Amino acid sequence: MFDFALLLVILTLFTGTVWALDRWLWRPRREAAGQGEEAVPGWIDFCRSFFPVILIVLLLRSFVVEPFRIPSASMMPTLYTGDFILVSKFSYGLRLPVLNTRFVPGGDPQRGDVMVFRYPENPSIDFIKRVVGVPGDEVVYRDSRLYINGEAVPMESLGAYEGPLGDIMPLQRYHEGLTETGHDILLTAMDRPASVRYVVGEGEYFVMGDNRDNSDDSRRWGPVSGDLLVGRAFVIWMNWDQARMRPAWERIGKRIH
Repeated sequence: MFDFALLLVILTLFTGTVWALDRWLWRPRREAAGQGEEAVPGWIDFCRSFFPVILIVLLLRSFVVEPFRIPSASMMPTLYTGDFILVSKFSYGLRLPVLNTRFVPGGDPQRGDVMVFRYPENPSIDFIKRVVGVPGDEVVYRDSRLYINGEAVPMESLGAYEGPLGDIMPLQRYHEGLTETGHDILLTAMDRPASVRYVVGEGEYFVMGDNRDNSDDSRRWGPVSGDLLVGRAFVIWMNWDQARMRPAWERIGKRIH
């Protein structure tokens, strides 16, 4: 799979090396020979011009925020297919690009966080799910109900879901009180899935999609290790409505919680 972070690092190193060589070696030679800027080869001028831009993009993307596009319906109704989101890269500590090694400690994922991480079965793919279990938690999912450490998470029915996919399959909307503010989830009217019980180990996080019956998550492939974390999703900055071929303006700027 295409690794954009690796490409940025390579471009930064290459253009930065050319910029440094020109500044400290080639330019003094041109000046000594009485040559002006018109003697600078085009490829050197290109590297000099774009090195600062590429460096800034690399730093922002690696250590501040990174944009992602939602490719599936597994996090509905919180996130729709076509949402473009921003992810805080420093929420869980700063990590080196490409290597993903944390070199500055930060906070730990909390229950209720919408988290981007590298897919445990194929780390070249980024996934997004909600954290429902943190280290030490006993997570049980039984009869479409979530239990944390033996206590049922409060759940309130909001009736039939009306929105994307609602005209394709019958979905019921619920408000789940995993945190003080809570969040909405979707359930189908199909047979209830098999029960799952898992005790979250140190440095692990149990994650689930808000579209509970249409999500591939920790219920199948287990917890997410701390070394796979990417960041916390916090805002939708754009949405492209494929059906109407225009932006969904009402979703732009919406906070993710």
